[in-house]
Amino acid sequence: MATTAIGGAETEREPVPAWARFMLWIHSHLIFEAKGSPRIKVATAVNLHKIFTVFIIFAMMRVTGSFSDAAWVYLALHGCYGYCWLIKDLGFRDHQLDRTTAWWGAVNMYVMLVAWYWLIPWLFLSRHIDPSGPLLAAAIALHTLGVVTMIAADGQRHFTLKYRSGLFTGGLYAYTRNPNYLGEIMIYSAYALLAQHWIAWAIVIYATVSTFLPRMYQKDHAISRHPGWADYKAKTGLLIPWGLLNGRAIADRFRKS
Repeated sequence: MATTAIGGAETEREPVPAWARFMLWIHSHLIFEAKGSPRIKVATAVNLHKIFTVFIIFAMMRVTGSFSDAAWVYLALHGCYGYCWLIKDLGFRDHQLDRTTAWWGAVNMYVMLVAWYWLIPWLFLSRHIDPSGPLLAAAIALHTLGVVTMIAADGQRHFTLKYRSGLFTGGLYAYTRNPNYLGEIMIYSAYALLAQHWIAWAIVIYATVSTFLPRMYQKDHAISRHPGWADYKAKTGLLIPWGLLNGRAIADRFRKS
């Protein structure tokens, strides 16, 4: 582990795996620090993707002639998510997205990640998938839980750090250290569930491995400098809230009541 000095004492820091450091380096150099004059906020590039997704999916419906009930449900889910993101961005934007990059950096971001998400609705619509009722219900439930989890987690993080520094270990962060990324993975998994194609799942896995997991490890490295880190890490999962799955959360609730 790396070490850093706090109050004159050395404390260990969580290491970032080499593969995660490499992915972070790629993102840094090709997106956030792309060559050229800084012209556009990363948040603006991301928000444009969120704004146009509903129109792009509707255009796909027109091209493929797919206007089934399931197609309209998919449009509502994936399209509305973009506007949920915009509401979150208006209320409590991730400070990392306030960085300004060159136009080339914005293009790289689309090529490397966000444009791939548009392939999932194409796989669903072009193949005229007709999901069963239970599968449609499961996708809607997973998507709804994901949106709520992601926005609530980002809100808790934003307003907690606004008024104090250090670890925050309650609320949505009591059992997973990354409920916001968990929510995002749930959202895109709902789309892949509807698409019923291995490429859709490959996109979700690619986003998780190339973007979400490296940021999780980077975050662990950053917050491990705070007192109480070892105990917090022992009680939480990097991504999966094991305490909610093994019954510990229920036991904790009864102890507090």
